[in-house]
Amino acid sequence: MKNSQGQYAKAESDEAGHLPSTGLITRQREPKNLETFFDQLDSFLTRTELFYIRSHFPAPKLDLTSYQLRVDGAVRNPFSLNYKELRAMPSETRVAVLECAGNSRVFLVPQVEGAQWELGAVGNAEWTGVPLRALLERAGMEEDVCEIVLEGADQGIPTEKPVPPGPISYARSLPRDKAIQREVLIAYRINGCDLPLDHGYPVRAIVPGHYGMASVKWLTHIHAVREPFQGYWQTSDYGYWSYVDGKPVRRALGEMKVKSEIARPRVYETIAPNQIYAVFGAAWAGETEVTEIAVSTDSGQTWVEAEFLDPAQRHAWRHWKYDWLTPKKPGKYTLLARAKDASGDVQPNEHDQNYDSYIINHPLPIEVIVADPAGGTLGG
Repeated sequence: MKNSQGQYAKAESDEAGHLPSTGLITRQREPKNLETFFDQLDSFLTRTELFYIRSHFPAPKLDLTSYQLRVDGAVRNPFSLNYKELRAMPSETRVAVLECAGNSRVFLVPQVEGAQWELGAVGNAEWTGVPLRALLERAGMEEDVCEIVLEGADQGIPTEKPVPPGPISYARSLPRDKAIQREVLIAYRINGCDLPLDHGYPVRAIVPGHYGMASVKWLTHIHAVREPFQGYWQTSDYGYWSYVDGKPVRRALGEMKVKSEIARPRVYETIAPNQIYAVFGAAWAGETEVTEIAVSTDSGQTWVEAEFLDPAQRHAWRHWKYDWLTPKKPGKYTLLARAKDASGDVQPNEHDQNYDSYIINHPLPIEVIVADPAGGTLGG
């Protein structure tokens, strides 16, 4: 990762390749699911050791000397690459934000099943690797290919119903049109360092603009298919309900929706009255840039424009701030943030139930306490 001078530093890991987790919130110990303390957001790039970890099965330990990445399916020239050969190919480096599709699930009412992510299952990092397009061009995709299936080495039996009859690998597909975009990487570095084990060492996919489940870790297989992939993680999980001619149909989650989050103040933070407090957060979108950000300090009754601190950059987040003159009257106040992207999409007022426990991108209520530090009592 980059240090305060903007230079790259080494991401330290233990002998097994795991990063230390002391700076993360544990949502599940095994498989490892850890969340960033979002209120500690302080840099454009999320430090590698503080980047959230989402795992479906225990992390597989792949041996570099025997590692192979297979590219096959509906292609004219199937082939395999070892790690050294992949690293020898022309590489590209891109900044991209990854967000777990279940991020902010704790804000849903009533409570739903699944990891109770708060605000921190999201991060913005610099990724280095080979464009997936280059591998597909080498393989010679057939004209009728509709999707590219990405499969990882991690295996197990999911706990969410319907449970498969036996162990399965984690696999997701991308539409052909997305897979051939140059921003989609087969990555081996994060923030200038080799991937740690928990982030997909030695090789993972990075799919900018799509929710994190598309960026398959521990990647071993790239498979071109002529029919839509119907795997567990494409239909049973990470799916949502859409409608065709008034009838519900199951779709796979894909592109991220526009979203903003307040990092500071924290939920239930106590703030002195009648002072300037810098409300701080981040906003991001899917395939386009975030262009507007507004903040409400009165539960959404009124909104005021906030200030972006980062330039607009496709696939990356933008920090923002709003200098709030806190009320003179002590009490409980609810803060909200609402973003708009270049395509005109604005965060919805409420969670769309068709997404079940995913895509929680409505303005999230951050309740704070305005209290006199000298001991004044709370008002209504």
